[in-house]
Amino acid sequence: MARARSRGFTLVEVLVALFVLTIISVAAFRGLGAVMNARDAVTQETRKWQGLMFLFSRMELDIALAIPRPVRNPAGQTEPEWIGREAPLTPDDAQLILTRAGAQDVEGAQAGPQRVGYRLDQGTLYLLRWEALDQPPDAEPVRYALLHNVSAFHLRYLDADGAWSEQWPLPGRTGGIPAAVEVSITLEGEQPITRLFLTR
Repeated sequence: MARARSRGFTLVEVLVALFVLTIISVAAFRGLGAVMNARDAVTQETRKWQGLMFLFSRMELDIALAIPRPVRNPAGQTEPEWIGREAPLTPDDAQLILTRAGAQDVEGAQAGPQRVGYRLDQGTLYLLRWEALDQPPDAEPVRYALLHNVSAFHLRYLDADGAWSEQWPLPGRTGGIPAAVEVSITLEGEQPITRLFLTR
């Protein structure tokens, strides 16, 4: 009896198999690329909202703990406990500066009052913190970057009569703490995000 001859793949079958494998590989690569792009977009969006939540939480705490304690600046002049303006006047200035009560540490000890501020500088929103309330000559605040890619930072202040103002103290007054603060932040390419914080 004649032994059956073994039959291999023809050239056409090999080419068809390679073609099908190429199509599957391209589809898989495109699918993987789409998954990676979606993951990067979700990660970027998550970081954005985490940054905003941290910023708003910090501002809410500082505003809620505001106290009526004027301070002495490095020039020896008295500054009100709360200062709000449209634009900083000096490199160590800020749109919002206030005196706040100190918080308790992990051991329950009460920290002393603090002088803090918020400043938008070249797309980054900074927290400014002064080492002392009454500042010695040449005192400079420590700066902490809180949020990047910020295109606008606006604040409004509500007085006891229910009127809003974009500066504080109000004209003709030397001090005081507003009843509430409206904070509006715009990230690059985004719509403004507005929050309202009440003082204590």
